[in-house]
Amino acid sequence: MRRRRAQAPGADGCARYPGVTSAPPTPREAPVTPPPPYLADFVVVANRLPVDRGDGDEEWRRSPGGLVTALEPVMRGTDGAWVGWPGKPDMQVEPFDFDGTRLVPITLTAEDVELYYEGFSNDTIWPLYHDVIAAPRYRRQWWDAYVRVNRRFAEASAHVAAEGATVWVQDYQLQLVPKMLRDQRPDLTIGYFHHIPFPAYGLYSQLPWRRQVLEGLLGADVIGFQRVADAGNFARAVRRRLRYDTKASGITVPTGDGTSRVALARAFPISIDAQSYADLARDPDVQARAKEIREGLGNPRKILLGVDRLDYTKGIRHRMKAFGELLEDEHIDSSDVTLVQVASPSRERVEAYSHLRDEIELTVGRINGTYDTVGHTAIRYLHHGYPREEMVALFLAADVMLVTALRDGMNLVAKEYVASRTDNRGVLVLSEFAGAADELGSALLINPHDIVGMKETIMRAIDMPGAEQGRRMRALRRRVFEHDVNAWSKSFLSALAKARERAGDRA
Repeated sequence: MRRRRAQAPGADGCARYPGVTSAPPTPREAPVTPPPPYLADFVVVANRLPVDRGDGDEEWRRSPGGLVTALEPVMRGTDGAWVGWPGKPDMQVEPFDFDGTRLVPITLTAEDVELYYEGFSNDTIWPLYHDVIAAPRYRRQWWDAYVRVNRRFAEASAHVAAEGATVWVQDYQLQLVPKMLRDQRPDLTIGYFHHIPFPAYGLYSQLPWRRQVLEGLLGADVIGFQRVADAGNFARAVRRRLRYDTKASGITVPTGDGTSRVALARAFPISIDAQSYADLARDPDVQARAKEIREGLGNPRKILLGVDRLDYTKGIRHRMKAFGELLEDEHIDSSDVTLVQVASPSRERVEAYSHLRDEIELTVGRINGTYDTVGHTAIRYLHHGYPREEMVALFLAADVMLVTALRDGMNLVAKEYVASRTDNRGVLVLSEFAGAADELGSALLINPHDIVGMKETIMRAIDMPGAEQGRRMRALRRRVFEHDVNAWSKSFLSALAKARERAGDRA
């Protein structure tokens, strides 16, 4: 895949680039928008750019988020483009190159952020798609902003994509982009990957704009989901609402001219760059930091670890409740077992998230006030984000990893922990409601709503013999390394290539 220089203006004075045709401007017409300096054969479209920049900083740095981490190896292997928001309201930035990728910033106003992002994306779609753990709110003003911003992303993507390019749209903030893009550029091959769960139709049907969202997603040639169940939920919603024919081989989508095309909807479980985590885990500096972390916690016999965005879907409250009851029941002692909870800041302007933070911090204060000793802390609560090196050190320091999500598309932290355990030790306690549970069957699976069951499983993890830890961790590591992020992207892009071939056969 390569990036091509746009064609120079033709003899008629019209700026030409693939997929866009226009007549020479007359004195009464606005000038044609000039082409970008390059046209990319491979374009990623995501809510955020893969970089950020702090206040007063001159240099861009790569973002630490899960999507960026997952797609970084993919973009390293291409000379493509990434369309996304720089992360701050009203930030206007010209397209620029970063690590061999053309970055195309989309400006969002403060109102866009409030209505499209905080409103519709994170106060309507996010809770609805996560089993209504929190109540979704439906606001027409939010929907209008969502349509408007999705169109902005689609137009920018159409502008930067070369003729016949592949465009890969990412996640729930941009569910309308595939159809908008297809309407503008039918020459493109379009993929969409849904990183969060897709709900059962009984929940999805609450959405007032359910038809428009389904039609938006069906603009893609390949629609990827984390779990087989999510792909099934989507297909059932299409069948129930749109009455389209849905089969394992694909969904038949009418094109409006009496013909039809096939959109493939199936599971492509996302993964991580496992080798990079293993390499960090073998770094002497990281290993020394892991030892330092244990010593800083008073060298407890066992360290339990939770690493999450501060989100109500992650089951942090349930985890705290189970841990607090284990202390209360005297099954564990704070001088013997410590819970480290990393809760990175998330969507702090959304009301549900600020309430969650208050509740968790009150719970931590209550438990620590009751069970701390002079030399030991029951819960070490860290409301920060950390670089990858520090996270791997925490993974090496932790004897038990707690992933207790109430609903999660995948949960890459579970895979990161496994990839980091080059010593084949440690125990992964994993919610069956996280997508990772479909792949990591050698973890200790739990129902996070069952507090008694969670307590029993945590005790089993604490007391697990080394031989059993090794057997389970070796199996987990085989799975994570065999199905890493490169295998994920190759699988999805291979499906897109086949879709391109099918379209060529029909042409």
